[in-house]
Amino acid sequence: MDAEEFRRAGHAVVDWIADYWATLGQRPVTSSDPPGTITAALPAGPPVHGEPVDAVLADLDRVITPGLTHWQHPGFFGYFPANTSGPSVLGDLVSSGLGVQGMLWATGPACTELETVMLDWLAGLLGLPERFHSAGRGGGVIQDSASSATLVATLVALHRASGGRWRDVGVDRRYRAYTSTQGHSSIEKAARIAGLGDDGVRPIEVDPDTLAMRPEALRAAIRADLAAGEVPTIVVATVGTTSTTAVDPLPAIGAICAEYGIWLHVDAAYAGAAAVCPELRWAHDGLEYADSYCFDPHKWLLTGFDCDAFWVADSAELVGALTVMPEFLRNAATESGAVVDYRDWQVPLGRRFRALKLWFVLRWYGVEGLRAHIRSGVALAARFAGHVLADDRFELAAPHPFSLVCFRLRPGDENDVRSGDEINAALLARVNGTGRVHLTHTRVAGRYTLRLAVGSPQTTGRHVDEAWDLLSATADALLTEPPPTTGRPPTTERPPTG
Repeated sequence: MDAEEFRRAGHAVVDWIADYWATLGQRPVTSSDPPGTITAALPAGPPVHGEPVDAVLADLDRVITPGLTHWQHPGFFGYFPANTSGPSVLGDLVSSGLGVQGMLWATGPACTELETVMLDWLAGLLGLPERFHSAGRGGGVIQDSASSATLVATLVALHRASGGRWRDVGVDRRYRAYTSTQGHSSIEKAARIAGLGDDGVRPIEVDPDTLAMRPEALRAAIRADLAAGEVPTIVVATVGTTSTTAVDPLPAIGAICAEYGIWLHVDAAYAGAAAVCPELRWAHDGLEYADSYCFDPHKWLLTGFDCDAFWVADSAELVGALTVMPEFLRNAATESGAVVDYRDWQVPLGRRFRALKLWFVLRWYGVEGLRAHIRSGVALAARFAGHVLADDRFELAAPHPFSLVCFRLRPGDENDVRSGDEINAALLARVNGTGRVHLTHTRVAGRYTLRLAVGSPQTTGRHVDEAWDLLSATADALLTEPPPTTGRPPTTERPPTG
């Protein structure tokens, strides 16, 4: 493909994406095809002779898009948003076209320096403590996801707690990590990979009303481990838990970590983006105690996956934990100590030029454009919560400080947890089965609970109202039809996992 062929094909691909976005609202949010449909529609092997881009685009329409869950759809309310945007796609296109390998400053000086500046821009935009800015001992880096950020934080915490010995003799199973019972599953995975094992994570009780970590329970767990000869190593506090967007009390948790010398990592993967709005920065109160912090611009800040922003207060600890220097990577710039080599800030060696898409997004939208996007999501969630509160058949299951609403349909018998679970599972399966919306579920206080997460830039008040009307009408049908004789939800569909 020469330059002119690329130009023609590139125009066709951009036109295809623009048409896809323009027609998203007319498509079913999810595919109804059974497993194996896409596999059966694809040939057994690659073509012997090359094919034109037009043929590939035709198969995108014929084979691929009908088999997708459309995460950018205005009716997609599942999980957390994973948004992209025009500027982000263009930045990714430039990154792919440049093909830069940014493992060292020397392999891509602009790649490294733009990333450092973008993370400083983001730190200022979110009002993060000065200790996370690159002008001091700290600084930021782009990881692929918050899961990788948690793993890196765990490794650096082990490095500190062991005085670096873990790199030489392996991980002592006496090291302990702490997070709330609402913490993300990536915390357990990080503990496994780091060698702590499943037993290395201490789940901490939450307040029954706020669903946030109880500081007194954290202190008790730390004291018990110290008395047993264990080594408290890292606490992972969450700003915006996955199930309900609960916010752990950072000031109290941070004070405990400071008292015992424990690394504090704050996981704000979803809700951290809200801090671009000054009125929502209350969720970061106490962040000055944190040793590391992360959030995902690829969730709620219009930047395509993958892009996690991760900061540390002391980059020397991070580099000390992860640096490995083979001879073939030695170079004058690194030896001078005057540059940042981001390969030392992550688990992989290689890295893409992710900062470009962030740069495009920040420049296109500007501070006020990003604030408008966040405020729209919060307002639309509040609008949906208002519908729930106005209907006695439904109830809110948790506070909704951001753009996620957790709710459920009340069963006929308020004391029958099973019947409540069954009717809500049936409600979710039926509304998702229409193809008009997509929601997910979780459990709150042991009860099956529906989640509606607003985030798509195409979602408007009309889409939220249509989702509510569909839920309301489906609830009418469920509450008036005879109960099933099998004791199972009156549907053959399996509700999706939350």
